[in-house]
Amino acid sequence: MGPHRQGARADLLFLTHTMPHSSDSIAPASPSPGPEDGSQLFQDPRSAALLERIRQIAPSDASVLLTGETGTGKEVVARRLHAESRRRAGAFVAVNCGAFSPTLVEAELFGHEKGAFTGAFSAKAGWFEAANGGTLFLDEVGELPAAIQVKLLRVLQEREVTRLGSRVLTPIDVRVIAATNVRLEDAVATGQFREDLYYRLRVVALELPALRERPGDILPLAHHFVDEYRRRLRYGEIVIEPAAERRLLSHPWPGNVRELENVIHHALLVCRGNILRVEDLRLREPSLPSAAMPPDGSGLDALNAALQALFEGGQDDLFEHIENTVMRAAFEFCDGNQVQAARLLGISRNVMRARLIRMGAISALR
Repeated sequence: MGPHRQGARADLLFLTHTMPHSSDSIAPASPSPGPEDGSQLFQDPRSAALLERIRQIAPSDASVLLTGETGTGKEVVARRLHAESRRRAGAFVAVNCGAFSPTLVEAELFGHEKGAFTGAFSAKAGWFEAANGGTLFLDEVGELPAAIQVKLLRVLQEREVTRLGSRVLTPIDVRVIAATNVRLEDAVATGQFREDLYYRLRVVALELPALRERPGDILPLAHHFVDEYRRRLRYGEIVIEPAAERRLLSHPWPGNVRELENVIHHALLVCRGNILRVEDLRLREPSLPSAAMPPDGSGLDALNAALQALFEGGQDDLFEHIENTVMRAAFEFCDGNQVQAARLLGISRNVMRARLIRMGAISALR
């Protein structure tokens, strides 16, 4: 389990800072928003509309489903909803549903008693009990196994949990905010996600636009991150030259706000003379499918030729070797993002994670 993170350091910056994502987080209440709401950072009309929508739904106890690409700030929106709700004095608990193995996810969510399974040396409350009276944020909710989806639906309906290895029902009072970067509608259509659970979670739906879809926010956020990191680095005033600003505006930002933050952080480390220039911006250009697979089919021809050579080589465990190679290549292509790599290959994140662990590409504790 990752270390507990403290609450958002600034409730005004609800979309600016996508915090390091661990598997769990318990935060004390954030302070109530002041008269300024951070709108100076959100000059794009889509962001202003989202901010107003958050203000409208925050006071209710309705379940909320957050959708959007990786890096758009779904956890920070969840924290904002909690901070403006009547539950602000309670705990905010963030859980990454894709971070647990299928055998442990039930005990993590609902708790377990001593001796419930091998290694259960003492009783432990689950994350629902930890969030009692507050808000539970379920990130990557689409990664939950089917059996756990059934139990989660019952918990949401009955508002009580049963620890693994126990028959005692424990009442809970928790607001659930779920998030996903995949289309749950498609998962419902293919039978990978329960339709009744989908509608139970989606009482209110909020879609977070990608950064490229709200260009009016790019420069305000860039200047915010410049100020943030120059203070951490104990730099003086930093100026972004106009050519660098134009480059920031023209970039498609496939990694969204998280990518922008990382780009600015790196630029401050290498810039000279307190001026951030175009050459200081380390921008990863998105790979085009046509570059990897030419339209004339020559890419498939090359792949077939490579397979023929492998077949003739008579290597042991060839199929597993090919699978490992494909998964490792997808993982590297997606810059180490397991969710994106799994989506690229059309498999679940849990399958991707298990294979990466087995071939030593990542640690089991990652």
